[in-house]
Amino acid sequence: MQVGKPILYSYFRSSCSWRVRIALALKGIDYETMPISLIKDGGQQLAIIEYLEETRPTPRLLPQDPKKRASVRTISDLIAGGIQPLQNLSVLKQVGQENQLTWAQNAITSGFSALEQILQSTAGRYCVGDEVSMADLCLVPQVANAERFKVDLTPYPTISRINKTLLALEAFQVSHPCRQPDTPAELRA
Repeated sequence: MQVGKPILYSYFRSSCSWRVRIALALKGIDYETMPISLIKDGGQQLAIIEYLEETRPTPRLLPQDPKKRASVRTISDLIAGGIQPLQNLSVLKQVGQENQLTWAQNAITSGFSALEQILQSTAGRYCVGDEVSMADLCLVPQVANAERFKVDLTPYPTISRINKTLLALEAFQVSHPCRQPDTPAELRA
């Protein structure tokens, strides 16, 4: 099987792209650059999930196939670093009470438009193929945020389908916020 020249979706000023460019150069890998406007990378929750994956490898949350594993990480980073942080309370406070709903809706719809496009080429039953992955763990809470901020999910049929499938799984049901010990009584399931 012949592997084509890799494409680096890059923004010149992005430190994330810079790191990848350094790695490609060190390894002597020829690549093409596709300029885009990048979204900032994710936080420590992904590092924790990856730690769990390394120390407790079953069930697998990162596929063995390197291309699928890269897709899982791309989707996870898009959600955890590019969509979700824009709805954090500290950010919403900065935009002002009267602009919070519109701000959050715009952040989510922009991110979901990009995500829907990616999922159209990676999805099977779940975000990447037919096994639950780290990307799926990122998707479900973000869809819940979208619902909380009254985002119309109609333009995102792949996201909606995957979310519905995941919510039927026991792990997603027992971990849902409405079933946690510290959930206020009025929000419990």
